[in-house]
Amino acid sequence: MVGVSFGTASLAGVSGDSELCEDSSWTHGGSVGVGVAVDEVPGDLRMARRLWPLLLASSVGLLPYTIFGTFLVRIAADAGTSAAVMGGLRGLGGLAALAAGALLAPLLDRVARLRAAALGLVVLALASVVGAVGHLVAMGVFCALVGAAMAVISPALTASAADRFGGGAAAGRAATLVTATSALTVMLAAPVVAVPALLWGWRGDLVMTAVAALGLAVVFYRRPGRVVPASTLGYWASYKALKSLRPLLAVALLRSAAFMGYLSYLAVIYDARFGLSPSAFALVWTVSGGGYFFGNLIAGRVVGSGRVRAHLLMFWALVVSLVAVVAIYFTTVLVVAVVLTGVLGLCHSAVAACVITLMVRHSGEARGTALGVTGASVNLGTFAGAMVGGVGLGFAGLPGAAAVFGGITALSLVPAAVVWRSERAGGVATGR
Repeated sequence: MVGVSFGTASLAGVSGDSELCEDSSWTHGGSVGVGVAVDEVPGDLRMARRLWPLLLASSVGLLPYTIFGTFLVRIAADAGTSAAVMGGLRGLGGLAALAAGALLAPLLDRVARLRAAALGLVVLALASVVGAVGHLVAMGVFCALVGAAMAVISPALTASAADRFGGGAAAGRAATLVTATSALTVMLAAPVVAVPALLWGWRGDLVMTAVAALGLAVVFYRRPGRVVPASTLGYWASYKALKSLRPLLAVALLRSAAFMGYLSYLAVIYDARFGLSPSAFALVWTVSGGGYFFGNLIAGRVVGSGRVRAHLLMFWALVVSLVAVVAIYFTTVLVVAVVLTGVLGLCHSAVAACVITLMVRHSGEARGTALGVTGASVNLGTFAGAMVGGVGLGFAGLPGAAAVFGGITALSLVPAAVVWRSERAGGVATGR
């Protein structure tokens, strides 16, 4: 296991003595992190018992967009507009998330992480109440506020989970448990949001989300746990300290562009090739979501335990993804297409887990900044992928989309190879 913390030289003068952000009332069996060996990785259930408030908050954070996507047609009808226009508002959320993530990332190393999450949850609650109004303008504000809130909530929760287990393998596993829980929320969209909506409608779902978000915000604000000492780096210096992590950020951006762009047009494949109805395609979407959840869960565990090295799994998962994303645009066999859909979800989630694990392992005092910038990179990649994928699809149909997403995936292998080489040399690329 590589235990070298990134940027040791660049963080000279910053005390290596840091308290862990933890609340003993949320733990079982005493203090977490300080008394845990850096390479010891507790079982997932044991970690979940310690992290359950954070895991719950990560699920609540995904609910607004899950509700928006699940009831898009109904929401558009209630607002008196088309689903295409309403769906386009999601882009406002992406832009807001990109801006907020890029601007606020260094602040996550200067405040109590759970208080930052509490602020994000308050904004999320406000967004949900505004969204319940249902008008077109209100939904635009809803999308923008949710995007900005998630740009703070996700990295704050991920960093806080990692802080509770120090800086070793367990810290990376704790961070990936948070992301796996988010993936599980999306996969279980039907029982989580669709079934309750039978009682009170999609507006009721949003109102209940607001109530849950506010409740968690109060808990996090009043009990933020012991706080990691504020970074002594200046605002811009925090970004400069991430120089050694640029290859990982590039992998995060390009992987997101390839996978999220492919997902944006996944329905086109199954309609053009196989003529699947929306209800049948929903099953395909479940296969993709299930693959993503289990890939994230399993990959986070095996790289956290040291059974598989994160940089190796990341590289080879991208290689398999490259083959699968090209093949799915040319196959004429439905079963093969569905299998490839599951494989792509599995592989891309494994890459995402490896990126988070390596970020946590090598970001040192700049953990919050690193995770915040990673989130911004993912948002940028998401919308860049959808844009260039649309160009490829428009000019050359399915083969054009295959060329675009295959090309982006191939390009991601370059920074992944840089990470591989630097890990063999003893740590993420340091520029030396």
